[in-house]
Amino acid sequence: MITLVWPWLLALAPLPLLLRRWLPAQAPARQAALKTPFLDDFGSDPGQIASSERRWPLWLAACAWLCLLLAAARPQWLGEPLEQAVSGRDLMLAVDVSGSMQEEDFLLGKQRVDRLTAIKQVAGEFIMRRAGDRLGLILFGTQAYLHVPLTFDRKTVQTLLGEAFIGITEDEPKTSIGDAIGLAIKRLQDQKDASRVLILLTDGANTAGELEPLKAAELAAEHHLKIYTIGIGADEILVRSLFGTRRVNPSLDLDEKALTAIADTSGGHYFRARNTEELERIYQMLDQLEPVEKDKQYFRPRAELFHWPLTLALLLAGLVAAGSLRWS
Repeated sequence: MITLVWPWLLALAPLPLLLRRWLPAQAPARQAALKTPFLDDFGSDPGQIASSERRWPLWLAACAWLCLLLAAARPQWLGEPLEQAVSGRDLMLAVDVSGSMQEEDFLLGKQRVDRLTAIKQVAGEFIMRRAGDRLGLILFGTQAYLHVPLTFDRKTVQTLLGEAFIGITEDEPKTSIGDAIGLAIKRLQDQKDASRVLILLTDGANTAGELEPLKAAELAAEHHLKIYTIGIGADEILVRSLFGTRRVNPSLDLDEKALTAIADTSGGHYFRARNTEELERIYQMLDQLEPVEKDKQYFRPRAELFHWPLTLALLLAGLVAAGSLRWS
């Protein structure tokens, strides 16, 4: 569909005729007193030649004027209306990238991988399903920092999560859960009309940072930020050595009591992910979060077309100018 942004400009089409009618005519140029005749002057009627030569530039000039008005009216091509899914939810992911996340107690397919790699796979798929949410990403270890600010660009969030690596935030293997929550509060507190959610994934306890996790959870509740905490790590794995095989619990450092208290204080929920399958089920449960209802928004793709009539107007004006020089 083609439409005009300023169609009223087409009302100026008869302006040149009005000016020609109401403005005084230009005085004819004086010719030389002595004119030397040429043989060609006797072959045809000079008045007829002049009349025919002057008529076609007027038609070209009229077409150029109409094309110029059409370009000024801003013709646009409008596509079909596309519905935009806007849930009104601001969802921040906080991912632990401390040294303990390199423990290889998860399976992807038949391959054993570390905890962060499993999170990248499962959380990446979760991110791509969250159409309509604004997503952000916080990485925390010894320090917490904003890796991706809130955005509708899910692909960018997924890509930058995939580029995260263990130890990116730390000089020593510590975990600052409280500071990660505090950073999420800071980034989400100005979003007054949105439903705010923080999903925090960790395999340890708070051992660094300036803000205590429970105090941070209380601040989150005051700012209506709901926190879902996920404890990562298997309960036990088999370790083979020269002395045989023994069972080891790689999640001894996981502070489930604190993570449960954080979730309960903020109105969220605590989940336990001992393997990839449980982690996937957790994210499927998180997918059931009801978005904030908002009016549907529609977007119509549009493309400017003014350059086509403008180019034609310039070409016609160039022909008129060239013809005037030839006639002169």
